[in-house]
Amino acid sequence: MAEHRVRVPALAPQMILGPREARHLHVLRLRPGDPVRVFDGQGAEASATVEELDDTRAVLALGERVAGAAETPQPVTLAVALLKGDKLADVVRAATELGAARVQLLVTRHADAREIGGQKLTRLRRVAEEASKQSRRAVTPEVLDPVGLADLTWEGQLFVAQPGSRERLTEHLTWNAPVTVLTGPEGGLSDAEVAALTARGAVAVTLGPRILRAETAPVALLGAIVATGV
Repeated sequence: MAEHRVRVPALAPQMILGPREARHLHVLRLRPGDPVRVFDGQGAEASATVEELDDTRAVLALGERVAGAAETPQPVTLAVALLKGDKLADVVRAATELGAARVQLLVTRHADAREIGGQKLTRLRRVAEEASKQSRRAVTPEVLDPVGLADLTWEGQLFVAQPGSRERLTEHLTWNAPVTVLTGPEGGLSDAEVAALTARGAVAVTLGPRILRAETAPVALLGAIVATGV
């Protein structure tokens, strides 16, 4: 049976976890002496042993370091417009599984929402953490506070999903620098928004002949990106 994975703030000879993680270990029916796998969300991973466990805390003893799952050759950021309901949670979960290093939330002209509450942002970060456990990644993507398109900065390449574009991702993508992929809301990005991004060096690319839903497009574009970097 595979070892259960536990997110810790940092790898240390002795790691003390609070009530939330202690309750999770109780749910898994773990006991002192049981093995677990710990990771810090930054790429470090190791075996560990449960030393103490009660309702308020867990104490883990560090074991041998282990190699985490391979990451993309350069970090990949997903920039995604704010979406309604649980759609963002689904996108963050899939982005984590696909290998995104961070998720940058965006406020766009036609965005489904203009802001996001602190509780929802905290939940999205927990979704990323749980997805990194499930997918056996040693990295947990950052979920960043929303910014407007004019305030978006990036390093390396930026690819914008834009229906009607004739540019293909594979004709432009290299792994010489970090990569950012950007998708809009249900109403799409305006022509002015796309023009402003391309004027700053972004490349608008096609996702094929069909119009994809706002929660499908980021997964499709991110999947196409990471598949070339394995």
